[in-house]
Amino acid sequence: MLTAPIALPAPRPATRACTVTLLVPTLNEIVGMKAIMPLVRREWVDQILVLDGGSTDGTVEYARDQGYEVHVQTEPGIRQAYMEVLPQIRGDVVVTFSPDGNSLPELLPRLIATIDRGYDMVIVSRYKKPARSDDDDLVTAFGNWLFTRTVNLLHCGRYTDAMVIYRAYRTRLVRELELDQDRWYRTPERLFGCRISWEPLLSARAARRKLKVAEIPGDEPPRVGGERKLRVLRWGASYYFQFFRDWLLWR
Repeated sequence: MLTAPIALPAPRPATRACTVTLLVPTLNEIVGMKAIMPLVRREWVDQILVLDGGSTDGTVEYARDQGYEVHVQTEPGIRQAYMEVLPQIRGDVVVTFSPDGNSLPELLPRLIATIDRGYDMVIVSRYKKPARSDDDDLVTAFGNWLFTRTVNLLHCGRYTDAMVIYRAYRTRLVRELELDQDRWYRTPERLFGCRISWEPLLSARAARRKLKVAEIPGDEPPRVGGERKLRVLRWGASYYFQFFRDWLLWR
């Protein structure tokens, strides 16, 4: 369900051309929400929209108390959640932001200022020097390197981090790159028994269509509270399927 915000958003700075929605996916992230969200200044964006996957730890109640708009998804899966909340996104640009400590709030002004210069997408890269990830283990570090390398080789990208959620992109790209079409996800999800997100496919298609893309370096600190929700092998297999199928269709 969608609730009306308690407080009106701060006016958009006169020097900023685009409107921005900060999209905050949550699932039992009350500890991180209380630690991270107070560091996000409301005047940085035009809309703060919390997208909740069915939290039972008070995350939703906290978000509403803070005056954030809240959408509680009805179908499981992060992509399904994105699709449900898409009509509620008012910004020309959407910034996807993890409130678990992995996304640094202080990078938001630079991220928004960069995309406001006319970019289609700007990624906060964990692997663009001098940034580093303190949340990686050996498996995730290798996987992120491999997937990014694959996107660069198959789709002519120049990424250092093609997988990360922390990024800003033009909202219209969801339609233009067909990220909202179930047919691009149905087969790998059925084959590997999982639900996947659209960030990797967004990276591949943005590169292939030669959109204007930039990266800024940004550390990834260890998560704050909550539980890690990665399904590394199944998600990895699904994304690889997408990368190669898109490459074959493109050729």
